[in-house]
Parts: sequence; structure tokens; C-alpha cells
Amino acid sequence: MQTPPRTDPPYVPIRHTAWPTRKTPRWLLAAGLLVLAAGVLVGIAVHPSRSQRATDLNGFLADMKTDIQSCAGGVRDSLTAMRAIEAGTSHDVGTATGIATYGSANCSPANNVLLDDLVGYQVHESLSSFRLDRVVYGLVDWATPDALRVQADVAAVLRAQGAAHATATTKLQKDLQVLDNQRTYLDRIMMTAIAATGATGRPPPLPG
Repeated sequence: MQTPPRTDPPYVPIRHTAWPTRKTPRWLLAAGLLVLAAGVLVGIAVHPSRSQRATDLNGFLADMKTDIQSCAGGVRDSLTAMRAIEAGTSHDVGTATGIATYGSANCSPANNVLLDDLVGYQVHESLSSFRLDRVVYGLVDWATPDALRVQADVAAVLRAQGAAHATATTKLQKDLQVLDNQRTYLDRIMMTAIAATGATGRPPPLPG
């Protein structure tokens, strides 16, 4: 009698050690270190120097002066014309009123391409720590509604008589104070940046 052939699977000993772990190739580790080092070097290379930031700030200040000067000039001319009427050195009320009316309209970005440029102005990245975007937005507000309103007040003062003249003058003085407060706030931001960078530029001259 023959012993039937065995059909059970062959014996496999139980494994008592962990499966081998797959190691990261050395060349991949080296490549990663090189990429990291390159990133650090690039970061160092693009960090602006104090002199570079001063140059960029001078450019920023020049741009602010260019974009706001026509509106600011209108405010200055309106106040000068009104004060000449009040002082009696001029009697051309019609011309003075026209200067104020035109100047008021010219302080709207819709009517002034320079102010429209200011609305979309982007501050240079090297100056980001000074948050000069507040100056850009603040100058737009200085123009519209503040300077626009002041010149409309000037026109109202020039047209008014008697008690209405006193009321219009009081309103003008209040709006001039708002204009002056905004100028002080913006000058403080710009002067802080100037002191930090050693820039030679100055804030745009704003009347008030």
C-alpha cells in the first residue's frame, strides 16, 4: 500500500525580525538640501538694503506729489481767491467763485486723471513694512471728499449774504479742520518712513 502524496503547503518559518525599511536615497536628500539653501540665498539676495528703500521711497513721494498736486493747487487757489475778496484786495467774486467750483470738481477721480492713477497705485514691495498704502488711500480721501467739500464751501461762502454767510463760513472752518487733520495723519506716516530709510524726499505740500 502506497502513502498518498502530501498536498499541504510547504512549511514556512515564522519571521521574527521587522521587514526592511526603504531608505531615502542620499542623492535625494542632497538635492533637497540644495533647494533649501538656494531658497535661503535668494531670500537674502532680494532683501532690500536701506539705501534701496530710500530710493524707492523717494520715488513714492514724488509720485504722491505728482498725483495730488492739481487737486491741492485748486484748494490753495480757492482759499487765496476767497481771502482776497474778504480782505478787499479783490472784488471779482465771480472769478473767485469759478475757481472754487472748478477746483472742487477737479478733486474727483472721475474728472482728474492723476487722481484716477492714485486710486490704482501700487506701493513698491520693498516699502511694505511702512504700510504706505494708508498714504495712498488717505490722499484719495483727502481729495475726495475732503478737498472737494472745502472748495464747495468756499464757493458757498462767496455766494452767501448776511446770516447765510456766517453759516457757510462756520461749515468751511469745520471742513478745513478735517482736511488739516488728514494731512497731519498722512505726514506722520511718511515722515516715519523717511526717518527709517534716510530718504531725502518730503511729503507732498497740502494746503489747509
